[in-house]
Amino acid sequence: MERIIEEIREDLSRRIAVTADRLADRTLAEDPAYAALLGRAELRERIHHNLRQAVEGLVLGIRGLPVELADACATGTLRAEQGLPLASLLRTYRRGGRLVWQALSEAVAAHDAAALPQLLPAAAVLWDVLDQLTDAVADAYRRTEAARWDRDRERRAALLDALLDGAGPSDGPAASEAAAQLGLPERGRFAVVVLGAGDSGGSGVSGGLSGSGGSAGLGSSGDPGGPGRPGAGPAASGLRVLWRIRADGETGLVDLGHHPLESVRELLGPLRARAGVSPVVETPGDLARARWLAALALRTVPASGGPCTALLDERLPTALVASQAELAGRLREVVLGPVLALPAEDRRVLLNTLGTWLTCQGSTTYAAQRLYCHRNTVSNRLRRLEQLTGRTLSDPAHVVELALAHAAVLQRAAGAPAAPAAPGAKPAGRAPRRSG
Repeated sequence: MERIIEEIREDLSRRIAVTADRLADRTLAEDPAYAALLGRAELRERIHHNLRQAVEGLVLGIRGLPVELADACATGTLRAEQGLPLASLLRTYRRGGRLVWQALSEAVAAHDAAALPQLLPAAAVLWDVLDQLTDAVADAYRRTEAARWDRDRERRAALLDALLDGAGPSDGPAASEAAAQLGLPERGRFAVVVLGAGDSGGSGVSGGLSGSGGSAGLGSSGDPGGPGRPGAGPAASGLRVLWRIRADGETGLVDLGHHPLESVRELLGPLRARAGVSPVVETPGDLARARWLAALALRTVPASGGPCTALLDERLPTALVASQAELAGRLREVVLGPVLALPAEDRRVLLNTLGTWLTCQGSTTYAAQRLYCHRNTVSNRLRRLEQLTGRTLSDPAHVVELALAHAAVLQRAAGAPAAPAAPGAKPAGRAPRRSG
């Protein structure tokens, strides 16, 4: 077979050149990705080189020698860097392989039709060579694409960190440049979501809800993403979300567009997670503050209360307590100190009754129904609480104090971590020693 190929080499070379012309024209006509990337002359030259390489691989294969794959690997790497779809690349390679066999068969038939049966054993060798070349192209493409994806994900994660951590001045170029590179407008309607560490979510958030390239993690960053995406696309609710996954939980930057803030609840519903949501902000420079507020909103969700999405503006009193740990401790001591000093069961009954009465908007009847006791029992407990605390439940100011103190007790019982530091806040120094 090698002798026949040598005898038809000149004719085969001419046929391969014509084949390269035809395949280049067909590719440019049928594949917009190639047409947008390469001109005819460049594409034709590349195809011609690949077809010759297939013929040379056939000769090496017949001799039992390894096929040279360096050029195929280089092509896969280059096309991945240029962004040509892998499907387009492989389709052209496969078409080229079929055309090589056709040119080879026609050249042998023109030279000596009686020699065609001798060509059949070469078919298996040629297809093996083509498989090797195609596999080398695909492997190099995928390795390059994976490396590029990792770089993009790390870059998007860094950009999200710049926005969510407040790197640089809020009105300076850092925030605006980071937002622009993430495809966010200079002004819009944004919110931040913070999920509790260990809650259901994880990579499923960016992959399942944002359509991102991970998160920026990114599923959609950090997979931004990774994401997705970690990149990001529209979520099932129509919102665009950029997720950042960290050891302490997940943070989502939500580009609300025209959607109401309430639609974030719909977005997070499938996660069945504890989540805090910031108010709406209008500029990327405000996102660091929004992240802090979302973390405060998360602190208002009881750790044992099951899934819940807390919008900060619906929980401002409780968030106020959560943001001031020292004052919250003082509030517990001053307002509910006598109650907290009771034996455990008495303390539990009175605090549970107070919390239920507050939840029922001050209705003793509804509170009794929830507590499965007579309304007189509830009234007696509340009277005892008034006597112990010196507060009257008919006085709105006293009710506010009791409600905030009760929230402080619940947060302490839940073992809530320290409130996050506000963006730009300096670490608290040691209090000065008092003389005397």
